[in-house]
Amino acid sequence: MARRTREEALATREQLLDAAECVFRKRGVGHTTLAEVADAAGVTRGAVYWHFRSKADLFEAMVARAEMPHESSMQRMENPADPMAALRQGAIESLTHLVTDARARAVYEIVFLRCEYTEELATVRHGQACARDNCYEKIEMAMRAAVERGQVPSGTDVKLATRGIYAYVGGLMRDYLDAPDTIDPLADAGALIDIYLEGLRAGAAVRKKRNATPRKAAPPRRAPARRKGNGSATRAGAAK
Repeated sequence: MARRTREEALATREQLLDAAECVFRKRGVGHTTLAEVADAAGVTRGAVYWHFRSKADLFEAMVARAEMPHESSMQRMENPADPMAALRQGAIESLTHLVTDARARAVYEIVFLRCEYTEELATVRHGQACARDNCYEKIEMAMRAAVERGQVPSGTDVKLATRGIYAYVGGLMRDYLDAPDTIDPLADAGALIDIYLEGLRAGAAVRKKRNATPRKAAPPRRAPARRKGNGSATRAGAAK
């Protein structure tokens, strides 16, 4: 009997998470009440509070249930044998995972496009900031390793390169979710990521070259030559 009760409780929890995913996606997180989630799940509001303390708690559980695109790729960036290959593969997987995993796509659509970060979601915002900082840390480790192995020039600004690839991939993901007809990640992810990585190599090389090239001093400016007769003409005018 106890086992059946636990199974029923787990089933109810899954119903609530499914309902939250559906209603959040349709109405937006900020405009959705827990009562609406309960109605969509076919349970009482009390059942919601039995499993989740608040809307933020429900939201975080919904996100945690999905396999996020960056999770496995971040692990690959810890002490990689080939840092640039790890960065490339991780970025490609983040894009293609949105196509191949329907749940991850739905959850990321909510996170990117349907979530208004009101005061009640402050803990969610904090958790996402921590996750972002963790991504920065892993990407920066791989980027520094790439510099040490000579895969990108030593003049590379590692922190800027880290922020750049994070923002670039995140922007592509957001664009795909907002307008899926404009990007085909399965076909184009490799080429899109290579554009950034090749630009990183070339841009760093140019910056290093510019910094190493001394600037020529500008020639001194000459004072304009005075015209003859100007002084006497002025004095004559004043005398009149």
